[in-house]
Amino acid sequence: MATTKGYKDFVLEQFNLLDNITCKFMMGEYLLYYDGILFGGIYDDRLLVKIVDSNKKYNMQESIPYENAKPMYLVDCVDNQESLKEIVLDTCKDLQIKK
Repeated sequence: MATTKGYKDFVLEQFNLLDNITCKFMMGEYLLYYDGILFGGIYDDRLLVKIVDSNKKYNMQESIPYENAKPMYLVDCVDNQESLKEIVLDTCKDLQIKK
């Protein structure tokens, strides 16, 4: 099942506390970037972020975005803009260091 446009639009609205969030449509799903850093995506109407050390403290459930993919964290606080902001900033901080 591909992500619906309505859910994608809802998720992007929830990121309004962050500048420079972009998304790229790919194979029915949406990749999410913050300041050019790929941090997650919207898969089957679920917001998932890459697993890094700094976002383990949020105790999110692991989920597979698609068959044979690496596990990612399922973000279950999509309606909490402040929590989303913290998760994205922590995730991207670690991803920036790995570059």
